[in-house]
This record gives sequence, structure tokens and C-alpha cells, in this order.
Amino acid sequence: MASFVDRVVLHAAGGNGGNGCASIRREKFKPLAGPDGGDGGDGGSVKLVVDANTTTLLEYHHSPHRRATSGTQGMGDDRDGANGGDLVLKVPDGTVVKDLDGNVLADLVGDGAEYVIAAGGKGGLGNRALSSQKRKAPGFALLGEEGDEADVELEVKTIADVALVGFPSAGKSSLIAAISAARPKIADYPFTTLVPNLGVVQAGQSRFTVADVPGLIPGASEGKGLGLEFLRHIERTAMIVHVLDCATLEPGRDPITDLDVIEAELAAYSGDIGIAGGRVPLTERPRLVVLNKIDVPEARELADFVKADLEARGLRVFEISTASHEGLRELKFALAEVVEKARADAPAPEAAPIVLRPRPVNESKFTVRRLGGEHDYWFEVRGTKPERWVRQTDFNNDEAVGFLADRLAKLGVEDGLFKAGAVAGDEVRIGDPKNAVVFDWEPTLQTGAELLGGRGTDLRLDQSDRPTRGDKRREFTERMDAKAEARRELWTERESGHWTDPEDS
Repeated sequence: MASFVDRVVLHAAGGNGGNGCASIRREKFKPLAGPDGGDGGDGGSVKLVVDANTTTLLEYHHSPHRRATSGTQGMGDDRDGANGGDLVLKVPDGTVVKDLDGNVLADLVGDGAEYVIAAGGKGGLGNRALSSQKRKAPGFALLGEEGDEADVELEVKTIADVALVGFPSAGKSSLIAAISAARPKIADYPFTTLVPNLGVVQAGQSRFTVADVPGLIPGASEGKGLGLEFLRHIERTAMIVHVLDCATLEPGRDPITDLDVIEAELAAYSGDIGIAGGRVPLTERPRLVVLNKIDVPEARELADFVKADLEARGLRVFEISTASHEGLRELKFALAEVVEKARADAPAPEAAPIVLRPRPVNESKFTVRRLGGEHDYWFEVRGTKPERWVRQTDFNNDEAVGFLADRLAKLGVEDGLFKAGAVAGDEVRIGDPKNAVVFDWEPTLQTGAELLGGRGTDLRLDQSDRPTRGDKRREFTERMDAKAEARRELWTERESGHWTDPEDS
């Protein structure tokens, strides 16, 4: 089973936003006290975050589909829905994020660096937030937006100071085991190293990391063997060390030929441009040559023979033996010298800039185009606001559809359709062609809610005919005055004898 994975395709989806709530508050003596529907919660986002303790993408190789949690729906009594939690995916330092077309989206270098690959959807507004003086009791709420979905490719490009390159079985794994505490698998057959190995080397006061890159062969830059899979791991290194096998018995192999072949492969390999460590060509970086296995007498003679030719090319040459540790001390201090110089020449790291995301100045803009043929045509409306409003509309609610029509008209979409030549009954599509909302356009949209009254009103809450407190006082005073007048009239009639029984007279 694989334990090191440095390239995966990740399918990420942000959480959906919760729907808003349409609710009316009911209290004692106030059965219809106004809208109190809360807003839906926002969906969580999927983020990549560099973690120093993560060294492989194996987790995402086994589980490539990741989705953040969605926001919950708003509720009555002014209760907003809960926001969905962000899904944080930990990746190794040096991870490059690309789309499936190979375009670099982000280069994550440094502990804590992060990148959002799938943003969560916004929650819908409840009818409490949609109420106004003209729309006192909306009978609808906005739907939550769906979260973004993205398919990205993750690549790990090892962060190391020194890269050991060479043919299979040249002794790279033995060298990194001899100069560091790393313990890679070592054997006498080709392609023993199937994954890059990292080792930390201490030379005096200097400490640096060395990467053991799996063996290269002719054609590695074109995908032959394992080279193309692991050449990217040397893109960020400060220097390259050629490990040449002086004891090989393969025909046509010698240190000079091996060096020329590997140099040609490094020159042919084209790394990503525009990311850290990818701007300087590999052939222009500092390099050393290590003549390995001089503990074998024939190998020592060959190393002495080719050393002058290599130095004539301007290369520093070291003769070593990983078996007897001969020459390793000198090699470590030479590597430390080059690494320290590269660190001193490197620009000072800059703090991560603060990213501000202001509202786009052209968010309210939209386009109206006539598409199709002479007879089979339609009008396409594209824009941030129209498309978002359409996604948030519940088309099963006539009042919500009327609200959408009002918003589009206020934005100027109807005027744009008129200018584009649209007439009543023409087909209009709003949004991406893959999932656009299609309808027959009517300049004035009539809905069931309008037949019952003004859009956004509720006849149950129309209290304009209810008497005021002053009216009630006047009515009570008039009623009491009328009663008093009736009593006086009855008393007057009694005193005048109108109530006397004729038989008693």
C-alpha cells in the first residue's frame, strides 16, 4: 500500500446556504404582529491550509470527495440559521494548486498558508429582512445559494535545500542515510527508491535538508521511468548534487556519460513558471559532483581519471564512499557553504499581504444579448445580481416571483430587453447556459398576490379602518351624553305627569 502520494485530484464542494424563513409573529391580543422570519445561515467553505506535520496527500488519495457543512434554515421568532463550519484540509508545505487544465491557482509555501478552493453559499434572507413600509408582511423568503464546486489538482513539490540526482543504484539513498538520520530503503536493484526521501544534515552550525530524488533515466523529462513523477521535487532546491556511480558494470555507462544524460534531462524538464522556485532554470543553479563508491579499487581509479575533466567544466568534485564514510565530512561542509550563501542571497521573506475583497464596482452591471437564428432566437441576461437573485427565488411562490420582477425592473433589465428588441412573449434566459432560468417575458408581470392587494401587503394586517384611542374617547363621551340626556327627558316627563295612571285621577 502506498504511503507517499504527491499528486491527487480533489473534488471539493462548499456548503449550501440555508433558506430564509417566512413567518408572522403571533402574541396575545396581537395575532398578526408582523414578520419575524430569520435569515438562513451561510454555508461553510473548503480551505487548504499548510501544516508542518503533514508530508503526504495520501488522505485525499483515499477520500478525494470533500464537502463542507451547509447552513441551517432560518426560523420564526427572529431566529437566524446557524452558519456551516469551514472544512480545513491540511496539506504539506510546498503544495501547488492547479485546475484540471494545468493553470496554477495557488502556491502554498510556509506554515499556515491557506487557499479557499470552494466557497460556501450565502444564506437567504427571511421575510423580516424583506419587510419595508410598502411591503409590510412579505409572504415569502429568499432561498439559500448553493456552494461552489471545484475540481483541483494538488501537487507536492518538496521544500529542500539540496537535491541528490543520478541514475538508479548510484548510491543516493546510501548517501542520505550516511549524512543524516534518514533511513530510506536500500538495495542493489534499480528503482529501490520509489518516493522522495528527506534528511536533515548538520554541518557545524549549519543545518539544511537534503532530498533523495528517485533515479532518473534517459527520457525522464518526457515521462519515461519515474523521473517525470519526481522531477518537480527538485524545483525548489537551492542546489543540485550529481551522484555518479564509479563502480557500475553496465555497458555504455561511465561518470561523464551519466552526468551528460542527467544534465540533458534537467535542461529538458520544464517546471511551472510563476511559482516560487520555478523561475530559475535547473541548469543555472549551483551544482556539485559526487563520485561515489571509491571504496572499490576500480572505482577509485576511474574517479581519479575523470575528476580533472569534471573540474575543467567548472564543477566542484568530491570523491566519497558511503560504505567507509570517506570524504563525507568535506562534502557536508561544502554543501553547507553553498546553502548558506543561497540563503543569504535570497530576498527576505515578506509577510503575507492582507487580502481585501471589496464589493465589485460593476456588480450591478448586466448584459442582454440576442442569440440564436432569425426565427429560433432568445435573449440571454448575464450579470452578478440577476443571476444571484434568480438562484434565491422560490418560483413556487407568486409573491416571490413578483418580488424578483420588481428587482429586475428596478435594475434596468426590462429596459435592456426593450433596447435589445425583445417583445412580449419572447424567450428570456437568465444565468449560465447550463442551468439558466427560462421564461416567456412579459413587460408587466401579474401575480396572484397582486390580485389580492398590493405586492408585499397582507390584508389581515391592514388596520387603517380601526378606531384610534381618540375616536374611542369621543364615542364614549357621546354615548354617555346621550344617556344623560335620555334620563333628563324621562324625569321631565315624569314630573309633568305624563306617567300618571288615568284611573288615579
